[in-house]
Amino acid sequence: MKSPARRGPYGVRSAPYVFLVPATVLFLLFFTLPIGYAVWLSLRKVRVSGLGLGSGAREEVWAGLENYTGALSDSELLNGALRVLGYGCVVVPVMLGLALLFALMLDSEKVRLASFTRLAIFLPYAVPGVVAALLWGFLYLPDVSPFYFVLDALGLPQPDLLDGGPLYLALSNIAVWGGTGFNMIVIYTALRAVPAEVYEAAKLDGAGPLQIALRIKIPMVAPSLVLTFFFSIIATLQVFNEPTTLKPLTNSVSTTWSPLMKVYQDAFGKGDIHAAAAQATLIALATLVLSFGFLRAANRRNRQEAAR
Repeated sequence: MKSPARRGPYGVRSAPYVFLVPATVLFLLFFTLPIGYAVWLSLRKVRVSGLGLGSGAREEVWAGLENYTGALSDSELLNGALRVLGYGCVVVPVMLGLALLFALMLDSEKVRLASFTRLAIFLPYAVPGVVAALLWGFLYLPDVSPFYFVLDALGLPQPDLLDGGPLYLALSNIAVWGGTGFNMIVIYTALRAVPAEVYEAAKLDGAGPLQIALRIKIPMVAPSLVLTFFFSIIATLQVFNEPTTLKPLTNSVSTTWSPLMKVYQDAFGKGDIHAAAAQATLIALATLVLSFGFLRAANRRNRQEAAR
C-alpha cells in the first residue's frame, strides 16, 4: 500500500494565495478596471471639427483637468449637492434614531412578539428601492392616494407632498422606511452580544431600564452606530432611485436633482461621457473623503476614551 504523497512547504505556503485568486480577479475586473477606465475618460474630451459631420470630424483628444474644472463650476451639479445635503440632514438622524430606538425596545425584557416585530421592521429593507419609491409615489398622488380621500372626508387640508419643501420629506420618508430595518438589525445584533452579567451588575447597583439603556447599552453599541452612520453617508451621497422614480409624478424633481442624476443625464441624455466620468470621479472622491474622515474622527475619539 502506497503512502500518500506529502505536500512540500511551498504548497502549504501558497494555498492561501490560491484561494484569493478568484476574489482578486473579480475585484480587478469589476471594481479596479471600471474605476481606472472612468478616470481615463475624465481626462479626455471630444474635439469637433467644422459641423461635426463626416469621418474624422469628431476626434477624442487629451483634456487634462478641463472636465474637472468644468464640473466644479457647474451650477447644476453644485445645486444637486446642496439638495442632497439637505436630504441627508433629514434622513440620517431620523433613520438612525429610529433604528436605535427599535433595537433598544426589542432588546427589552418586557417585549412581546419580538420575532414578528423584528421581521416587520426589517421587511421594508427587502423591498427594492424602485418598487418602494413607486408604492410611496402613488400614496403621495392626490388623485389616487387613500390618505387624501380620508383627509377630504374629514374636511382636513390636503398637502401636496410632491411640490416644494414637502418634497424633501416625501423623499426622506422613502429612505427612512426602507433603511431603518437594516440599521436596526446591526444595532440589535450588537446589543445581543453584550454579556448578561453587565446588565445584572447594573441592576444590583439600582439602575433602572432607562439608565441601563442610556449608560450601558448605547455606549456599548457605539461602534455599530459608527458603522451604520458610515453606510448611511454613502447611501445618502448616492441617492438616485427615489428622485428618478418620482420624477414622472411631479415637475418639482428635475433631471439633475441629485449629483448622480446629473451624471446620468450628461452621460446618456447629452452623450458627454467624459464630463460625466469627471463628475462621477469627484462624487466618489467626496464619498471617500467624508467617510474615512468620519471614521478617523470616530477612532480618535475611541482611543481618547480608552486612554482615560
